[in-house]
Formats: sequence, structure tokens, C-alpha cells
Amino acid sequence: MPWLLPAVALIGLVVLWPVVVLFKTSFQNISPDGFVNGWAGLGNFRALFAEPALLSVVLRTVVWVVVVVAITMVLGLMLAQLFNVEFPGRKAARWALIAPWAASVMMTSLIFRWALDYTSGPINILLKDLGIVHSLGTNQTDWLGRPVAAFIWMMGVAVLVSLPFTIYALLAGLQTIPADLYEAARVDGADSWRMYRSITLPLLRPAFTVALLINVINIFNSFPIIWEMTRGQPGSSTSTTTTFMFQLKQAFIGESASMSVLNFAMVIVIVLVFLKVTRWKEQVN
Repeated sequence: MPWLLPAVALIGLVVLWPVVVLFKTSFQNISPDGFVNGWAGLGNFRALFAEPALLSVVLRTVVWVVVVVAITMVLGLMLAQLFNVEFPGRKAARWALIAPWAASVMMTSLIFRWALDYTSGPINILLKDLGIVHSLGTNQTDWLGRPVAAFIWMMGVAVLVSLPFTIYALLAGLQTIPADLYEAARVDGADSWRMYRSITLPLLRPAFTVALLINVINIFNSFPIIWEMTRGQPGSSTSTTTTFMFQLKQAFIGESASMSVLNFAMVIVIVLVFLKVTRWKEQVN
């Protein structure tokens, strides 16, 4: 239909064409200053898989996604149920949830990087006043200079910025469940736990599935948090595949593009496996 042509053209220009360029770049030999020096064939992919840090980066990405998404979904489910009941100030609390969501992820990351400064960051000053750390300007307070500590803090920030969407998605799902079902279950003698297992969780499954899938994709592709807080350093010890791709770009553009292709393939696989496991067709029908 003619009126669909603008939308199709926009999708082709914004979505499909960048993918084509990405795949093309991954097979080109591109100098650090951006000049194309012919085709590289599979050379960029061979160089990528020969990178000593690649395996640890991929494993770190798996940990990053699994831990952040799991904590986000559990906390989101608990808080969604809290905001689904009446209590004084509920409307104000719901509005307050928007703040971490509305704020720029990059700015949130920069604020945490400043707050974790090992000489003058307010978090370290507070921890020193509480006696948890002994002195400022030491390795003990250099949270972002130690890979494990930095990674834990970054996962905390990722959970913080992911919670608002998750809570609202699950809250919307909870509010579609008819109250009559709970009344009927009470008449039949079901306790709260039985109603939660038999009514709430099954009927919340579509909203939970959507929130889970979007969180997996967003966290997998998360760039600003890691880049702004640590640049993936020291070395690539706090990098995921997304930031590792950007680190490669500084000198090896073609290899960076091959990392992007690998990321693209992993996202497709994740989505297909997820849809298969969650049996989304049954939910739609």
C-alpha cells in the first residue's frame, strides 16, 4: 500500500542499511585513520578470535547480563507488588520512580564515577566517617581502579537504571488481573501464597516475559555505564563485548566491526532461544 512506503523506507534507512554497512566493514581492511585499503576477507574475524582478552570479555558479558537482569527482575517484581497496593504517598512514590529512568544513563554513570572518587568522593567520605574504610586516597577506596569492585559497582548502577521500566511493566501486568479472581479464590479457601502461585504468577507471565526480554537486550548492549565509569579498564578487565568493540575501534576498525557482527549474532541467538524457551506463540494465542 502506498502509505506504507515512507515507513518501509525509514526502516530500510535507519535499521537495515547500517547492518549492511556493518557487515561490509567487517570484511574490509581499514587503517586507524579510516582509509579503506581493500578487502580483508576473514582476516578481521581471525584477528578477533586471536585476541587474548576475547574469552574473558565474553564470559564477563554473560555474568554481567545474568546477574544484572536477575537482580532487576526480582527487585522489580517485589517493588511492583508493593506499588500495586494502597498506601499513603503511593502516587508520589510512583512519580519518584521515573527519576532514574528519565535521567541520562551517561549522566547517572558520571555522577557515580564522581561519587566513587577515591580521594574526595562522597561515598568514600561517608564510608570513612562510618569507619568502614580507614583512609582516603588508598587502594581500599579506589573502587573503580580494582576490576572486581568496579564491576560490582557498575552492576549496581545498571540495576538502578533498569528498575523503573521493569517496575512499571510488571505493575501494568498486575493491574490487568481481575480482582474477582482473588475473591473467588478466597471463597474457595486459598491462602495468599496459593493465590500468588496460581493466579498472580501465571497471569503476570506475558508482562514478565516482555520486561525480561527487553532487559536482556538493553543490558547486553549497555555501553554508557561501563564506558563512563571505567572505560573498560584496567586493560579490558571491566569490559563487556560492547565496550571491547569500542576499545578495538581505536586502532582496528575492521576488527571492531567484526566484534559488532559477533554482538549482532549473539543478540539474535539470545532472542530466538528466549522466544523458544518462553513459548511466546502459546502466550499470544
